[in-house]
Amino acid sequence: MELHIPTQIAIVSIPIILFTCISSSSSLSSSLSPSNLHPLVVDSMLEHLNYTAISEFRLLNRRRILECSDGNPYLQINVSGNATMGDEEYLTVNVTGVLVPADNHWIAMISPSDADASYCPLNKVMYVQTGDLSHLPLLCHYPVKAQYLSRDPDYLSCKKKECKEYKDGQCVLTTCGSSLTFHVLNIRTDIEFVLFAGGFTIPCVLKRSNSLTFANPNQPLYGHLSSIDSTGTSMRITWVSGGKEPQKVQYGDGKSQTSEVSSFSRDDMCSKVVPSPAKDFGWHDPGYIHSAVMTGLQPSTSYSYKYGSDSVGWSNKVQFRTPPAGGSNELKFLAYGDMGKAPLDDTVEHYIQPGSVSVAKAVLDDVDSGNVDAIFHIGDISYATGFLVEWDFFLHHISPFASRVSYMTAIGNHERGYVDSGARYITPDSGGECGIPYETYFPMPTPAKDKPWYSIEQASVHFTVISTEHDWSENSEQYQWMKGDMASVDRSKTPWLVFMGLKTLKTTDIKCADPIFLDAVEPLLLDNKADLVLFGHMHNYERTCSVFQNECKAMPKKDQSGVDIYDHSNYSAPVQVVIGMAGFRLGEFTDK
Repeated sequence: MELHIPTQIAIVSIPIILFTCISSSSSLSSSLSPSNLHPLVVDSMLEHLNYTAISEFRLLNRRRILECSDGNPYLQINVSGNATMGDEEYLTVNVTGVLVPADNHWIAMISPSDADASYCPLNKVMYVQTGDLSHLPLLCHYPVKAQYLSRDPDYLSCKKKECKEYKDGQCVLTTCGSSLTFHVLNIRTDIEFVLFAGGFTIPCVLKRSNSLTFANPNQPLYGHLSSIDSTGTSMRITWVSGGKEPQKVQYGDGKSQTSEVSSFSRDDMCSKVVPSPAKDFGWHDPGYIHSAVMTGLQPSTSYSYKYGSDSVGWSNKVQFRTPPAGGSNELKFLAYGDMGKAPLDDTVEHYIQPGSVSVAKAVLDDVDSGNVDAIFHIGDISYATGFLVEWDFFLHHISPFASRVSYMTAIGNHERGYVDSGARYITPDSGGECGIPYETYFPMPTPAKDKPWYSIEQASVHFTVISTEHDWSENSEQYQWMKGDMASVDRSKTPWLVFMGLKTLKTTDIKCADPIFLDAVEPLLLDNKADLVLFGHMHNYERTCSVFQNECKAMPKKDQSGVDIYDHSNYSAPVQVVIGMAGFRLGEFTDK
């Protein structure tokens, strides 16, 4: 969206861009061109086209893992490649020696490989927080990803035959095999592949592979930028490494800054008497999160940087651009909510947002074109929801563009919501994360920990970013902050006021709009002449007229190119837009 400030008239131009599900011709990689995509990336598109993120695999947890009563001496798992893995690999996993192929055979990638999944309590109450109350109990240690052996089209028909026994020169015993490809990222801990029978509902172990390790578990990875203030002269770079000693960012002409190092532990996760996924079977060690502020920059200027150290290694050099300073003229920014990530292979993972891959490709294309100054991701970030390894997957997903422009975020229910945690809405939606991983991975210019609201100015726009997951009622700290922040905007410097958070004020899906939230916040928006209100949560795109208390105060007019123009030179009410369409399959609209 481009915001132009003419001398005497204020106009908001909002092109309507709907991110829809991917097609077979789309590129699924945010960092690769269609010509050099791995074939499995293309092949998996239709698999995830209408995926709703609910599957048998997502409900795998807390089950006593039994050894199958299978005396097959021929069964083997072999993994292609070197004994140690790079930071991103497509591994071919070959299963051979299967006597009778079955459609309930599947293979899981488990990390760490020494996880004790031999016994867990078989107690139904342990599953309330997983969302499944009917097919219980399941695995103790949650697999990182998995796929059925029948994903190999030659498996059930046994086209990959091997003779194992001969008699009088004739083959008397053949076995079958399957070859599957796994996209593997450097998650620092070693991995193993485990072959199961019984499907995802009654699994038992048939065979385990040898353990595989990463060549450099301390490698600095997944860098992403954020603004620390409105000047455009400083930028924060945050990255992940297995190394706990401070590292550096080197940038510009020989400048460097040393990182501050943080992390979080299993004990930091929220839980009740019933352990949460984050504290129990979904836990994965996050390594160490490094953050450093590059200072002495100029706004709207391109620089390069790399991060790491001589002892653990360095990232590739990255070109980035600082945002325009508050008070300058034009800003071009992208905004969306509810993104998440999706696998770049045929596997299933805990949570899949199929549209996220094509959206990431579109974002990267815009950043490549030089038409983006900043990105605002306004909540429901990774959807790890207590399965901590998926933060690494998400950071890898956004790094190609989040490492090049300011990537600002807001917290959502899938980052913060948990029972008795102080969240506004009592849900288990964060899986016990309670905002701790989010605030560690995405340090924003907020007043304090667990007060994830802030404002920032870029060019002619003042952004007020709130947390819909914390108390916003009239007597709350956040409400008083919102009121003071919007009232203090110097409209001669930043004439545009954009207000954003996750949960929506208005949507056609009435059950997902909170009337108490609307009553509390909407008058503030009108009193302070907010121009544009951006919310997610609903997995759709919706846009209103200039609206207050369910009454259209003004309608847009189309320009010669068909773009809707909202003329705010005679302000009447905010325009509200739902932008939660960046990952999930789009929801159905109500007929009412």
